[in-house]
Parts: sequence; structure tokens; C-alpha cells
Amino acid sequence: MVINLSEKHSLISNWVSELRNVEVQTDRMRFRRNLERIGEAIAYEISKILPFEEKEIQTPLGTATCKLLKDQPVLATILRAGLPLHQGLLNAFDKADNAFISAYRKHHKDGSFEISLDYISCPDMENRVVIISDPMLATGSSLVKTIHFLKEEGRPKEIHIVAAIACTVGIEYVKREEPSVTIWCGDIDDELTAKGYIVPGLGDAGDLAFGTKVQM
Repeated sequence: MVINLSEKHSLISNWVSELRNVEVQTDRMRFRRNLERIGEAIAYEISKILPFEEKEIQTPLGTATCKLLKDQPVLATILRAGLPLHQGLLNAFDKADNAFISAYRKHHKDGSFEISLDYISCPDMENRVVIISDPMLATGSSLVKTIHFLKEEGRPKEIHIVAAIACTVGIEYVKREEPSVTIWCGDIDDELTAKGYIVPGLGDAGDLAFGTKVQM
């Protein structure tokens, strides 16, 4: 399943427009905050389909029957670009367990690249709801490798992917490799360059959030 949250106008489409806007991108704090807000909004949408249970809660004046989230999800993110989006999810799922994966494009002299995964820190994933945040779902290669990496720590019950912008090519690849995954995104673009960048996209989310890096 793929949910494009810009199909119906909401504040998410406003925040995505600011992420794309070259005149706004120069404000790193605003860029990070917009990713964070998208994470918060998508967390709310995901929460609607998660199981809840009723509990009796004592108030100063009596007892209230409340619906509470039955189990806490695992929030996973791909370093470093995913951190602001992850923080937004964590603001909502504030009791969640967390997982962190280092995944980056290792570039070659001929212009090609491969996805390198060097590090993972995560809880037991067995029978858990896992929400993976990555602001740009481009080729989908890093997300598929991340999912395979996480599955070595247990078989999740559900996997959700959260992206600010996704590309149809990457969506198709992820769905082909992991058909049970649900993808939530702020918007979808159709074009991908030979170097794996989404067009019109927004550029390099990691650089815009945290500063430029040396290519590895």
C-alpha cells in the first residue's frame, strides 16, 4: 500500500513545498523543522491503524475509560538525513523503541554507486511494528537493504516506510522486494536522474539539514 498525503490538501503539502523551495532551503533550522512536522503528522495518520486497548484511568473526580496504544512501535531511521523525520515520529510515539542504521551511497569514479551499510543499533524486532524514516525514497535500494538488515534482528509484524518525497521508481522497487510494506509519503515525483536523484525533488536532504559532506 502507498499513501500519498499530498493527494488531499493539508499542511503536509505546505511543508513539502517549503522543503522544495530554494529560497527557504537556506534556513537549515526551518528545513529540519519541516521534516520534523511531517514526521509528526504522518505518525498521527499511522496511529489510526494501530491496535488500541481500553483501560480504566483514575482522574481526580472519577474513572474514565480510555483507548491506549496496545504496543509501542520500533522507530528506525537511516543516518544522517533521517534524523529530523525520525524526531517528528518520536515526538508522537514518545515511548517507542528506536533503531539506527548507517546507510550511505559509496560513489565510484565512473559515477556509479553502491549502498553501504556499516552499523546498526536496534532492539529485538520479532513481531514488532517497525516504522522506518528516510526523507527521500529515491531508488529504494538503501531502504530494501535496511529492511533486510533489520530482519536479521527478528521478523517484524508490520513495516511502514515514512518519506517526505518518494519516486515512483523507488516505490516500485520496494514493493517488488518487500510487497507487504506500507509506504507513507508527503508527495510523489516520477523522475529519477542517472545519479539517483529525484526530480524535481528537493536536492540532498542530509546536506540541507546538516551541511555538505565529503563524498565517500
